[in-house]
Amino acid sequence: MSNKLDEQLSKKSADEQALWSLRHTAEHVLHQAVKELYPDIQLAMGPATEEGFYFDFDASPEGKEPIVISEANFPKIEKKMREIIKKNWPLVRQEISPEEARALFADNPYKLEWINQIEARGEKVTVYWTGEPGRQGSMVDLCSGPHVATTGEVKAFKLLSVAGAYWHGDEKNKMLTRIYGTAFPTQEELEQYLFQLEEAKKRDHRKLGKELELFFIDDMVGKGLVMWLPNGTIVRDEVEKLAREMEKKAGYVRVVTPHIAKEELFLTSGHLPYYKDSMYPPMEMDDGTYYLKAMNCPHHHRIFLHKPRSYKELPLRLAEYGTCYRNELSGTLAGLLRVRALAMNDAHMYCRKDQIKEEFAGVLKLTMEYFKIFGLQDYWFRLSKWSPDHTEKYIDEPENWEYAENVLREVLQSMNVPFVEAEDEAAFYGPKVDVQFKSVIGREETMSTIQLDFAAKKRFGLSYVDKDGKENNEVFVIHRAPLSVHERFMAFLIEHFAGAFPLWMAPLQAVVIPISQDQQKYAEKLTQLLRAQNIRIENWDEAESMQNRIRKAETQKVPYMFIVGKTEESNETVSVRRRGKKSDGEWAVTQLLEKIKKEIEEKAQW
Repeated sequence: MSNKLDEQLSKKSADEQALWSLRHTAEHVLHQAVKELYPDIQLAMGPATEEGFYFDFDASPEGKEPIVISEANFPKIEKKMREIIKKNWPLVRQEISPEEARALFADNPYKLEWINQIEARGEKVTVYWTGEPGRQGSMVDLCSGPHVATTGEVKAFKLLSVAGAYWHGDEKNKMLTRIYGTAFPTQEELEQYLFQLEEAKKRDHRKLGKELELFFIDDMVGKGLVMWLPNGTIVRDEVEKLAREMEKKAGYVRVVTPHIAKEELFLTSGHLPYYKDSMYPPMEMDDGTYYLKAMNCPHHHRIFLHKPRSYKELPLRLAEYGTCYRNELSGTLAGLLRVRALAMNDAHMYCRKDQIKEEFAGVLKLTMEYFKIFGLQDYWFRLSKWSPDHTEKYIDEPENWEYAENVLREVLQSMNVPFVEAEDEAAFYGPKVDVQFKSVIGREETMSTIQLDFAAKKRFGLSYVDKDGKENNEVFVIHRAPLSVHERFMAFLIEHFAGAFPLWMAPLQAVVIPISQDQQKYAEKLTQLLRAQNIRIENWDEAESMQNRIRKAETQKVPYMFIVGKTEESNETVSVRRRGKKSDGEWAVTQLLEKIKKEIEEKAQW
């Protein structure tokens, strides 16, 4: 077993390790089935994963006819897999010499390459037999394990998709055929996972972003650079407006900083040279070298330093929705989840040592208030600590480490929130609390991180004048972005709401649908009245049937439809239809306006 896999498995619970072993065995059953069905195919490699397993095949080995495998072949492959499972073959581990391994896999260049790498690392070469070693029908593969005892333990499995994948992920290498699958201990768990996959497809923010005209990414503009359309800009602006309002109440002051800065700033912060690969290339100007900023903190530190600070000014909370730029590889970009230009719900809090506890508690409260507004319930916190056994990774201030970790732990305990502790996972400049979140489709994500920084005070010379008139350089900085990167958070929200945003966020909050041409004037009067009250509303007076317009509103996920006919015009009322419901009754216009404004103001859940 490789050191990397050892480390991965050591961090898993017993149940997680058992599931990993089950999936690893399912992957072996897969490649044995494919090899039996397509003898000329060549086996490359495949692991178990957090979501299931996959295996890479060379479907066009040199001197052989190319083999095309698609999802249409899955029933045949799954049938063969069930035959292997039914035989209940044992998984037998053998430790062999590199020479024996090379003889065993002499006709497979992929296995030979792995053997060379294993030998170079000084690790043991192990193989697993599906069936008794050397027995007719058994199969062997280069593998570090672990596995379950027999193929018969693989009960519930499913092949999911097929894709192309370069060997080692390098486009200079040969394109292989990758088959993805998953396996669970029970059929019930498998069906639940498959349901979540289907739900994930429906809620995919890229799909909904296109259907609802929220955003797009244009190749001529550049990969990872999001173009917000009018609908998406409204949602984006509403989220930012919420952040501005809540931060103002919490005592933050807003700043705006440039998108670029001189090399000296990033050398001082320590981002150069260590973070250079993630920053865009330098721009040589007549007065020096400039970089696009990849983070806001160095700029904020300079704002703190632009004048002498008194202890009376602390804590100072500087907030900015600052756009940053990351030089991400094009192959890692994924819709809004990973981009190259990102707006961060960023703030830096400059405080004294005795203020850390209260400031950290304030950030946690603000974070949970956001989650309550958005209806996010499945979240917890992770206290990431330093390790005194690996001092080379961390700033050398043991007393501050002990003090800060105790303070953060006390805050989490006093607020009675769910949290776990993680050793040796802090930032180099201080402990942090990661906000972990499970999405509505069951995907675990790190929403944001709250970091305590010991290093900035020394790198930038941060200080304040204390109550005795003396200079004190014990300035602690808290980095926080509770709404994460704006683009990433928008992806979460689109998927969380499946594009059906609550009223206060919806790009189009209501439509007026006159039943006939006779109600056009009344419909337009109603539209203008509500629009004057800042309701995002349109009058849909198209010459198509009322039912077609209602279906259109449902498809566009409009929260309210106001149907007006002869009776409504006579009574100065509207028939209200809420998204997903047939009717919400007949309302007087003034009463309806009051209801809508209250829902928006209170940011009511839908």
